[in-house]
Amino acid sequence: MVNSFLATIGKAIRSVNPEEVRGMADRSVHIGLMASSETRLNEMWFWLAPVAISEAKRLTLAAMVHPLGPELPGMPAPPTRLDLEIWEGGMPGKPDHAFTYYPNNPQQTVDEILEKHDELGLALSRHFLPFRKAVSEKIINSICNENVMFSITTSLPNIVPSMLSLPFAVGEFASDTAFLTVNQLRMAFLLAGAHDHPVGYRQQKAQVASVIAGAFGWRAIAREVVSKIPFGGGVIGKAGISYAGTWVVGRSLESLYRVGGNLTYGERKKMYSEGLERGKQMAEKFMAAFRAARVKK
Repeated sequence: MVNSFLATIGKAIRSVNPEEVRGMADRSVHIGLMASSETRLNEMWFWLAPVAISEAKRLTLAAMVHPLGPELPGMPAPPTRLDLEIWEGGMPGKPDHAFTYYPNNPQQTVDEILEKHDELGLALSRHFLPFRKAVSEKIINSICNENVMFSITTSLPNIVPSMLSLPFAVGEFASDTAFLTVNQLRMAFLLAGAHDHPVGYRQQKAQVASVIAGAFGWRAIAREVVSKIPFGGGVIGKAGISYAGTWVVGRSLESLYRVGGNLTYGERKKMYSEGLERGKQMAEKFMAAFRAARVKK
């Protein structure tokens, strides 16, 4: 049984390609800054490149951040194509595609950019610290939600497949555990990329091993939860566990990459309880929507 389970996990893992994540994270993002004064321009620059970063990192960012407007002495002209433009608020002539820098609430600038340019999120997070927290939150929440949906789908085979939108075809995986493990590995790669850490099986061997080891725990707990409970009862518990396990993995990885340390046992326990509740709530909402859809038929 163990050998068969490991073979299933191994086959599933081979479907995850860290090269794709590495490519998205490593791409350059060229940003144009438009300000009414040198003082405001410096403020915007140090928002994107805080004083805490290394000099080497600052030089890298300097090649991607370009002052707009009158050409400044000693500064090269910006490239003909910019990925983003950020303008000081209230400046006349701001084009529709440009974003506003809010000095009293720069997080609003981050949120507006990520809302319209999700495809740049990983690269922005890797290069620019202000984007890191929001992108990390989105990665963790997205993977947790996908795992809940998958758990429900495989528990209720009569769910219409078109109701779900998952990154992998359900039929490609022999078990829930294989899918959850693959998705958690994908999350590990994405979070490493978002925090400017090396991405890959070799580069993240400790994290990869931890995720695979955790798959055994998920498998054992899920088997205990799923029973002959009337429609939806056991499913909600199972989905909650899939969310909680993924939530703890995500938060642990985020802590590791952000501050270089793991969560304590007490913190992991608290995260698991929080994730279990969030997962159950999400599963209940989905089940309610599914029941309503069945009634309409």
